[in-house]
Amino acid sequence: MILGDLGADVIKVERPESGDDTRAWGPPYIGKESAYFLSVNRNKKSIAVNFKDSSGAKIIKELSKLCDVFMENFIPGKLSEMGLGYEDIKREAPHVVYCSITGYGQTGPMSHRAGYDSIACAASGLMHITGPEDGDPVRPGVAMTDLATGLYTHGAIMAGLLQRQKTGKGLYIDCNLLSSQVACLTHIGSNYLNSKKEAKRWGTAHESIVPYQGFKTQDGYLVVAAGNDKQFAKVCRILNMKELVEDPKFKTNPMRVQNRKELLAILSARFSEKTTKEWLEMFEGTGVPYGPINSIKEVFSDPQVIHNRLVMEMDHPSSGKIAVPGPAVHYNDFEVTNPLPPPLIGQHTTEILKNMLGYDSNTINDLLKSGIIAQNTLD
Repeated sequence: MILGDLGADVIKVERPESGDDTRAWGPPYIGKESAYFLSVNRNKKSIAVNFKDSSGAKIIKELSKLCDVFMENFIPGKLSEMGLGYEDIKREAPHVVYCSITGYGQTGPMSHRAGYDSIACAASGLMHITGPEDGDPVRPGVAMTDLATGLYTHGAIMAGLLQRQKTGKGLYIDCNLLSSQVACLTHIGSNYLNSKKEAKRWGTAHESIVPYQGFKTQDGYLVVAAGNDKQFAKVCRILNMKELVEDPKFKTNPMRVQNRKELLAILSARFSEKTTKEWLEMFEGTGVPYGPINSIKEVFSDPQVIHNRLVMEMDHPSSGKIAVPGPAVHYNDFEVTNPLPPPLIGQHTTEILKNMLGYDSNTINDLLKSGIIAQNTLD
């Protein structure tokens, strides 16, 4: 999707009839499409091909010759059985950057397992460190492991294209959910690797910085992050609790971490005395990092979110006008405008076979009749 936002022509290969599993991940549905599918499939064209059939696999091979990047997310070895593995495509199109996304990698004791975000989230340790301090492990509210893998993959593909520009040759890229999420453990992983310190859940708090967490107000929550002693002093002035600054138990961050419970009890009592809006007004312009815990409704009415143009609208062929979270990055020389709406299953099959591969109408009709391809047309 990110590559599509940047101007790439993206062809999404789907199974005839059922298509991408996420089309059925609802409710909610917008028309016949799930909101989940609509959220991550803009700027893609859909071709429905049964590539388990040799005639369907032939279509994929022919397309690979015309494309820069070949992406797949099958269990290791599955595409090779159909003649569409890396070595097969490399023979047909040595220029192609071939990228595999799996659950655990191409080799190793877990490589044969299917990859799902929640399982990789658990196995990678992310779920172990997410949730309330004395509560059960919690899955993040969005598929962070899937998203992290997609972001790593995007960067890897761009690097692969740069490499090909230098050498003229394609290459193989191995991305997987487990590796992506373990790499994202950052300081949590480093803490264990270097001191053998097992991590724990902290809720909204930070293990090494105090105060750095959400506080309950009269009507909601406010997150305050005092990353150094000067910021802590500012927090105390805002709260009209200057005596805390000189208290030796709280004077430095290491002391605040050591006396976390006592300090947080004092701060929590104070934050509960006013509304979130009142605290926001008092923190504004102080230089202290702060912000409310917004509902999703509040997110999309936030002035900064609106200013950053984070809502993208488009007209879908069957769902009507839809809106999705837009690109996170903007560029000075071009804008992401007039995005293609997420496609219907096989919406572009005939178009791609005709315009890219030069298939004639008789050949396309024969493929349609045999069920090797499918073309979606609106009634």
